[in-house]
Amino acid sequence: MGRSRYKIIYSNEPHFLTFSVLHWIPVFTRPQTAAILLNSLQYLIDDGLKVYAYVILENHMHMVAESQRLDKDISSFKSYTARKVIDFLRSANVKLILDQLAFYKKAHKDDRPFQFWQEGSHPQLISSENILRQKVDYIHQNPVKRGYVEFPEYWRYSSAVNYLGEKGLIDVYTDW
Repeated sequence: MGRSRYKIIYSNEPHFLTFSVLHWIPVFTRPQTAAILLNSLQYLIDDGLKVYAYVILENHMHMVAESQRLDKDISSFKSYTARKVIDFLRSANVKLILDQLAFYKKAHKDDRPFQFWQEGSHPQLISSENILRQKVDYIHQNPVKRGYVEFPEYWRYSSAVNYLGEKGLIDVYTDW
């Protein structure tokens, strides 16, 4: 049996996804680490990934996305961003976080010194426009509910501004 009960069955349909840093370590408090995620997402968008909404918080991110190869895109995203963030942490000599990523690494990950992402992405198929709207609202309200900002569009690392007709940090699909 696999490690997760969540599976992508219809990759060409939108899915709600969550990516969490191992042990909820706050890594995305630096613009450089958030930029790694955004650059990787934009690359995948340019290659066919359709992102409806996203938010990056200090230790996880949510998004709604679809593509013809969503499982491959997720795997590529997680692998690439893990390498790039760890490289950044090494170059910036952020020993505390690197030590935590090594300490909390799962035992079966013996081919690497660090584990960055928790396993899985908990993909949830979005089966209707109503559910899509709920997930997009949840994503955009996340920083508000945490008390970080008063309004969703104030959170820099979110697609909320895209839904106001403004240019966000990456291109998202808002015409649904």
